[in-house]
Amino acid sequence: LEVIPNCVVSLYAIDAANTSAVMRLPSVALLALSLRSISSSYAFTTHIRHQTLPTPRTPSSSSLASSTTADEPPKTAALAATPPTSVAVEFPPPLTKAQRLQRAAKFWSSALPIVLSYYSKSAELQLTTTLTGRPLTQEEEEVIWNAQHESGARKLADTISSLKGFYVKTAQIISSRKDLFPKEYTEALSMFTDNVDPLPVELIRAVVEKELLVRGETFEDIFAEFDEVPLGAASVAQVHRAVLTPKYGSKEVAVKVQRPSIESKLMGDIANLKQLAKTFRDSPSLPLDYYTVFSELESQLQDEFDFIAESVAMERIYDTITKDRNGMPCESPIVMPRPVQGLISKRVLVMDYLKGVPLSRAAEEMLKRGIDPGSPESQLFGRKLLRGLTDVFGRCILETGFFHADPHPGNIFVLDDGRIGLIDFGQVKQIGGRARETLAKVMLALDERESDENPADLELIGKLALELGVELNEGTPPVAPAAVAMWLFDGSVETLPGGYEKGELSPNSPVKALKSFPQDLVLVGRSTILIKGLSSRLGIPWSLSREWAPTARSVLEGNTKQSAVSGTDGRSNKIRIRDVLSLLKTWSRGKVSRAVARLPSPMRTKVAAVALHLQKRREAREAKKTKE
Repeated sequence: LEVIPNCVVSLYAIDAANTSAVMRLPSVALLALSLRSISSSYAFTTHIRHQTLPTPRTPSSSSLASSTTADEPPKTAALAATPPTSVAVEFPPPLTKAQRLQRAAKFWSSALPIVLSYYSKSAELQLTTTLTGRPLTQEEEEVIWNAQHESGARKLADTISSLKGFYVKTAQIISSRKDLFPKEYTEALSMFTDNVDPLPVELIRAVVEKELLVRGETFEDIFAEFDEVPLGAASVAQVHRAVLTPKYGSKEVAVKVQRPSIESKLMGDIANLKQLAKTFRDSPSLPLDYYTVFSELESQLQDEFDFIAESVAMERIYDTITKDRNGMPCESPIVMPRPVQGLISKRVLVMDYLKGVPLSRAAEEMLKRGIDPGSPESQLFGRKLLRGLTDVFGRCILETGFFHADPHPGNIFVLDDGRIGLIDFGQVKQIGGRARETLAKVMLALDERESDENPADLELIGKLALELGVELNEGTPPVAPAAVAMWLFDGSVETLPGGYEKGELSPNSPVKALKSFPQDLVLVGRSTILIKGLSSRLGIPWSLSREWAPTARSVLEGNTKQSAVSGTDGRSNKIRIRDVLSLLKTWSRGKVSRAVARLPSPMRTKVAAVALHLQKRREAREAKKTKE
C-alpha cells in the first residue's frame, strides 16, 4: 500500500508525523517503499488470456521474413515505405549473457554504495552525538541529510539514465510520490516521466510494418499522417500520433509501439532486483519478502508486453462504464480510447487519440488558460475529477471486479474540452466474486454506521475487514481492523477509532497494525489511495464508502435477485421510463458541461461559481441526510 512499514519507523526512531523527519529516511527505507510500489504495480497483474481475443493482423511473408522475437538474433529489415529514401534499419538485438552480466554489475556497483552511504552517515551522526554529548538541532540535521539526498539522488539518476529499462519504472514511481520521498529524489528523477530515450522514427515504422502490414500493403496504405516526434516514450513502448487513410476510417489515432527486444532487458533488470531483494532478505528494514514478490513478478510480467490482451481489457472496461447494470447505455464519467479493430498485434496497438495533457501537467495548463488554482473553475474541475475516477473505479471494482490497475497522474488526462481521460490498460486486475461481495458489504457498513465510535458498527466493519483477508500484528486493539477500513475507504473521517491517526506516515497510523494485506486487493488499495491523495491535495473531503455505497447496494441486491431467479441473468429486459429519463439527464448534463467549456473566460468563471455553489449545497444536504 506504499506506506512506510512500522519496523522501519521503529528502527530509525523517526517521528513520521514531522515532514522533515520523513525526508531524512535512510536509503533502505526508500528502497523498501520503492519495491513495495513496484510490487503493487506489477507483481499481481491479471492474466486475461481466457478472454476472447481480437484476431491479430497477419504480417506479409516479406514482413515475416524480417521479424524478430525478443530471443532471436538481430536481423536487418528494409523499409518498404520510408520517407523519402529507403534506408536499412537494424533491430536492436536481445542482450547477450555478457551484456546482462555487465548491466547487473553496473547496477550493483551503483546501488549498493548509495544504500551503504546512508548507513555510514547515520552511524557517523550517532557517533558525533555520543562523543560531543550534544544532539544535533533539527536545522543541522536537515542540512546534513539534504546534502546526502542530493548526492544519492544524483548518483541514482545517472545510473538510471545509463541503464534505462525497468529501472525507469522505478524512477517514475519515486518521482510521482512527493508525499513519501525526499524532494531531492523526486526532482532528480522527474525527468524520467516523459519521452524517456525515444527510438528513431525509422525503427518505429519498421516495427509497425512488421506487425501490421499484410501482403502487398505499404505503410502509406494505413497511415495518411504519422508524426515523427512521439507523444511519449516509456520503458516498454512509445506512442505516436497518426491519421488513418480513408481505407481505415480517416480518423486521428495514437499508435503504441513496443520497443524491439525489450522483454529480455526488462526481465534481466527484474532478475537484478530479485538478487538485491535476496541479499537483504533477512534485513529487519524490509517489511516483506521481496525476493518472493519479484520471483512471482518474473513469471507474470509477460502480460505487460501483450498488446492484444491490452486491447481486450480496454473493450471490457469500456463495456462496463458505458452500460448500467440493466444493460442500458449510459454516459461514462470519463473518456477512454478504444482500439481500432484490424490494427492490433502483440507489439503494436492503434487506438483513439485523446487530445489533452496528463494530470501531472494540468495545473500548468490551467494557468496558461488563465484559470487560477483557487478559482471556482479549478474547484469545480477538482470535484469533477474525483467524481469521475470514483464512479469508474467503483463500478469496475464492485460490479465486475475487473479494473485499471495502474492509475497515476501520467495515465489520467485532462482533455481539451474539459473531460477526464484514462489511458494505458496494459495493467489490469481481476478480483474474485467473494472479494467483491465482501468489499460491497464493507462499503455499506461504513456508510450506514451510526457514528465513528459505535461498538456494534466497529465490530461489524472489523469483522468484514478480516473477512477480506486482512491480518494484523499481535497485540493490536480490537478496533484496529475497523480503523484500517475507515482509513482506506473514508477520507472524510476526522478521528479514527482507537486513537489511531489519519496520516500515512504517522507512527500511530492504523496501517502500522497491518501484518499483511490480501494480495488480491493490493491494487484496489492503490486505486483508493490515489483518489484519497487527490482529494487531500484539492482540499475536498471525500468518502469513497459514501460514494460507492449506492453501487455496493445495487450489486448486493442484484446478487440476491440473481440467485432467486433461475435461468436468467438477474436483469430485466424491460425498458423502464426512469432508465430513459436517467439516460437523458446524463446526456444533457454532458452537453451543458461541454457548452460551458467553450464560453469566454469571464463568463465561464461566473457560471462555474454558480455551479460550485449549487454542488456544495447538494453535498451538504446529502451529508446531513446521511447523519440523520
